[in-house]
Amino acid sequence: MSETPSVPRHEIRARYTDSTVTVYQAYAPEIGLPAARDGRFPAGWKRERMTWIKPSFLWMMYRCGWATKPGQEVVLAVEIDRDGFEWALRHACLSSYESGVHADHAAWKRELREAPARVQWDPERDVWLRPLQHRSLQLGLSGEAVRRYADEWLVSVTDVTPLVREIRGLVAGGDVEAATQLLPAERPYPGQERLVEHLVASGVRTGAHLR
Repeated sequence: MSETPSVPRHEIRARYTDSTVTVYQAYAPEIGLPAARDGRFPAGWKRERMTWIKPSFLWMMYRCGWATKPGQEVVLAVEIDRDGFEWALRHACLSSYESGVHADHAAWKRELREAPARVQWDPERDVWLRPLQHRSLQLGLSGEAVRRYADEWLVSVTDVTPLVREIRGLVAGGDVEAATQLLPAERPYPGQERLVEHLVASGVRTGAHLR
């Protein structure tokens, strides 16, 4: 995977259908395995905590170290309702103060207290997990958003850890082409310019993929 000059600095790329979008999370086996088995999060999954979802497979690989970090040994592909995903984006605020977005620190802190979702834009990664110039979305869900995520938006939960290990082995062995072919197909998410306009500083280019 190489850097492409035409990629907007802030862009949501995801695997999606007409009605669903796939996001990734990594958990310890006691959470991840029953979630994949039952298609829902187990009782040990804490709803009172913020949970972060990532549409980017490679950013998830960077975060969990290809499923090698303690407590992140099981990688889940979580298919959720697109309407829910977009609701979270519309009701999200940035996790840190941004002068081009917020009137002042007080306004940002007020949004942070009230918003059920938070957004971070972090450097996207290539197959070697090196940072790229464009940014990838992390979406944090809390309160009402966590409940909706677990009880209303969830469509399917799949354990993709075997795929993670296969891709990691190919990269380690130098077969980057084969590894790249196994990556989930992620495309620019439709309509995102509308969805994230309140989450990007004015004048910063986002993906113009309006439906």
